[in-house]
Amino acid sequence: MQRTALVLGAGGITGVAWQLGILIGLHDRGLDLARADLILGTSAGAMTGALIAAFGDPRTAAAVEAPLGPADPPLEADWSLGPIAFGLLQDESLDPADMRRQIGAIALRAAVGPPEPWLAAFGRRLPIEGWPERLTVTATDCRTGDPVVWNAASGVPLVPAVTASCAVPCLFPPIPVNGGRYMDGGLRSRTNADLAADYDTVTVLAPRMPLLQRESLDPRFTVIEPDAASTAAIGGNVFDGGRWAPTLAAAERQGRELALL
Repeated sequence: MQRTALVLGAGGITGVAWQLGILIGLHDRGLDLARADLILGTSAGAMTGALIAAFGDPRTAAAVEAPLGPADPPLEADWSLGPIAFGLLQDESLDPADMRRQIGAIALRAAVGPPEPWLAAFGRRLPIEGWPERLTVTATDCRTGDPVVWNAASGVPLVPAVTASCAVPCLFPPIPVNGGRYMDGGLRSRTNADLAADYDTVTVLAPRMPLLQRESLDPRFTVIEPDAASTAAIGGNVFDGGRWAPTLAAAERQGRELALL
């Protein structure tokens, strides 16, 4: 029996909306990717993955998730350290492990507030008991720079794991998980799709994937990225909650059209 994997990549608030919209559009045409044997989520994809692994129906998942609102902490980047971290991320001369360690050290110093309000915000969006069996989430250890992979057998609480996977350095605080402090799983890869290489059929939903990472993916994988209309709906700021509804609508249309191909 063939094993299937759904890989959900990084992409901010609009990335969650786009992924849910694609899944809704495909589901409306009879293609239910949420039934995959493995749901692998990185950063925004961790939130999408947790919701669909728990609820199954992507419309139900989209009704639970919502843009950041007045009850949530403000997104206030550390503009003194953020550009340094971004520069390290773009420096192709650095060893990737060393790059992640340096960014982790910066993330631990960044003035972006405490983690508790963010844990509460993510908890409101994940009203889920336990860890969904098919879900795997990625993150990065701030102190060592090592990538981590968590699943139902890891003994890690779901809400801190998903929050950590989404914790963009110098925008969100590092998240405490079982004695460590963790940040964005997208620092190793925007999708970490190679972790699904043992599966027979792999579908990757990638809201924002650099060309080099796109080209390095296993050619067996089916990769779906925003089309022109979805890209326009997403706009230039992936953390703009005002783009949630138009992105969701554009992605639903894109998903329905994809199902007809």
